[in-house]
Amino acid sequence: MKGSCRTLLWIAGTLLLGFSISAHAWFENYTPEVKVSDPYLDMHTGPGRGFPVFHVAGQGESVTILKRKTDWFKVRTVRGKEGWVSSAQMRSTRGLDGNQIDWKKADRSEFLNRRWEFGFAGGDLDGARLLSAYAGYALTQNIMLQFEVAKILGDFSDGELATASIVMTPFPEWRVSPFFTVGTGVIHVKPHSTVVRSEDREDEVAHAGLGANVYLTDRFVMRLEYRRHTVFTSRNDNEEVDQWKAGFSVFF
Repeated sequence: MKGSCRTLLWIAGTLLLGFSISAHAWFENYTPEVKVSDPYLDMHTGPGRGFPVFHVAGQGESVTILKRKTDWFKVRTVRGKEGWVSSAQMRSTRGLDGNQIDWKKADRSEFLNRRWEFGFAGGDLDGARLLSAYAGYALTQNIMLQFEVAKILGDFSDGELATASIVMTPFPEWRVSPFFTVGTGVIHVKPHSTVVRSEDREDEVAHAGLGANVYLTDRFVMRLEYRRHTVFTSRNDNEEVDQWKAGFSVFF
């Protein structure tokens, strides 16, 4: 069984790498062109006022919009210069037909079109403290492939937990958006006992769970989650373990 679990983790990792390449076209957005109507358009090296201005697009010059991050737009000039422009300046641009463009304020559509998601959380695993970190890749707006590693800190033993999961979010556009998860992984437990020698344990686990993403602002989400783990021990009976956690995520 342990070999099969490691095989599943390897397959999931291979799929994640493959989708990161082949699914790129799925995330490509329409890239409209606009014309600079102000005397100039400041182009920053990054999406924020703290990044320096390295190029200026002049009045009448057209630029192509590549993508948006909250209130910043990545654009490309006709000469191939790429940089970030604030939404305040973008509102002063015009379409190629000369009409003003309605620039909508950044909202949860940023989350819907995310590609990568990273997060940290703390919680409880069957009475032990749990600290975890995860990385996820969105295959679609509703399905994400997620890898997670966790450190278990108990009174009588410590351990590590690594899982690969499929996360399904039926209503990603909701501000409080429920999700469901299923997956598999490996748990390693190391007892504290020194009086009686205890062997370390490594077992396969499978889980199912549910939770909710709470959209906060910009690229940040609060995440609440419950999982029910089944530990496939080498003994005659398996163990059922409850996990609760809460944390924050950032998406790109």
